[in-house]
Amino acid sequence: MYTLFIAMKGKSMQIEIQVDEKYDDLKVLILTNKITDEVNEIFNKLSETHPIALVGFTEDSLEILKPEDVIRIYGENQKVIAQTDKNEYFLRLRLYEVEDRLSKNGFVRISNSEIINLNKVVKMDMNLSGTICVRLVGNISTFASRRYVSKIKQVLGLE
Repeated sequence: MYTLFIAMKGKSMQIEIQVDEKYDDLKVLILTNKITDEVNEIFNKLSETHPIALVGFTEDSLEILKPEDVIRIYGENQKVIAQTDKNEYFLRLRLYEVEDRLSKNGFVRISNSEIINLNKVVKMDMNLSGTICVRLVGNISTFASRRYVSKIKQVLGLE
């Protein structure tokens, strides 16, 4: 058993890790005398760590898309499309719903109609006046609108 004591917002917290071969899955147990903001914060942080998959549809099938495989998600002709190295898939979600799901997984919205995976960015040309030209893997080029430039810089730690 491993035990760690840390201070959090003026209070101490004890973290115990028990390794036992009888457990196949990870189990997290929070013991407390009442639900506090700190407990809610810990719960929310743990909830954010679950991988989020998207369901992508083609003409004849559906596939579970892993976020790390998605290059970009964009809106076109009233449809939301996820693009991977292999194919393009239709999503049955609105763009803002995809943004909510993926914003903590390295995705950022660059325009009203597009979200990109920052892990798939090859180069960003920030020399254009007020816009950013984004080059993604697979020789895909797109542009960030002026409205989203400050948000992109913030996510990248440039502001």
